Amino acid sequence: MRSPAKGVEFPARHVDTPLAGPPFMFLAPTPEPTHRTAAQRDSKSDSSQPCLLISNLMGERDELLVLQAECRACHVCVDDGIIPEANPTFEGRWGAPFFLVGQAPGPVERESRRPFSGRAGKELDRWMVRAGFESAEEFRRFTYIAALMRCFPGRNRTGSGDLKPPPAAVANCAHWLDAELRLIKPKVLILVGQLAIARFLGPGPLEDRVGHHFGDGPVMVPLPHPSGQSRWLNDPANRERLAGALEILGQLRMSLAPAPRSRSNNDGGSQKPPRVRRATTKAMRRKA
Repeated sequence: MRSPAKGVEFPARHVDTPLAGPPFMFLAPTPEPTHRTAAQRDSKSDSSQPCLLISNLMGERDELLVLQAECRACHVCVDDGIIPEANPTFEGRWGAPFFLVGQAPGPVERESRRPFSGRAGKELDRWMVRAGFESAEEFRRFTYIAALMRCFPGRNRTGSGDLKPPPAAVANCAHWLDAELRLIKPKVLILVGQLAIARFLGPGPLEDRVGHHFGDGPVMVPLPHPSGQSRWLNDPANRERLAGALEILGQLRMSLAPAPRSRSNNDGGSQKPPRVRRATTKAMRRKA
């Protein structure tokens, strides 16, 4: 069984200090302070600041829905002759504490219109369960998933893999990503693959990125691409780096996402939280 990844530093403020409350939480108006005069309480101009906050938040959520509808209808890259058909693919809702940025949809996603629904997506789901999410469904429930290029770029000439997203397409799609980040304000950015990592951190080798976290608002956690074509994970040292990155995500998941509800005895007894279950699994492996 592996030991914690060497060289992975995780400042206490990212683990011990809660970064956010439960997702999709709205603030109720606070009671009137008792020291205000009757004239102040009766004044129409003396509105409750939390009520204004609720109004602003509702406006951002509605704005995101409009943005999503516009993105799904986008065909700019088709008009520019970059791709033959438009199939914008993304998934998520306002208030998600995690935001995953990938490279581009693949052929499976072109049909399903669901991010990471192919073989690479199944591997990503396994990684997230390793990190501490209760299931792939829970991970997707707490995560907005998008990509630098929103449509399938096509297969390469040999048919051995997908084309790299053309710079022109990435430029066309950049405003969608920027607007989503502005509206959702995620606490954690999961950067999958070199292109996504370079978009936020600049160029650099994966060895210097995976297993570490960057920034504070949001925290950025780089990951290698889960595609089977990547040989980067063939190196045991790189697999250790991936394990360190998943450990960081597990810490953040415990800080940001609500704890799973325990099942009653009618449902078959209590359910262990993710951290306990993972520790139990590790202990069983050590015994084996």
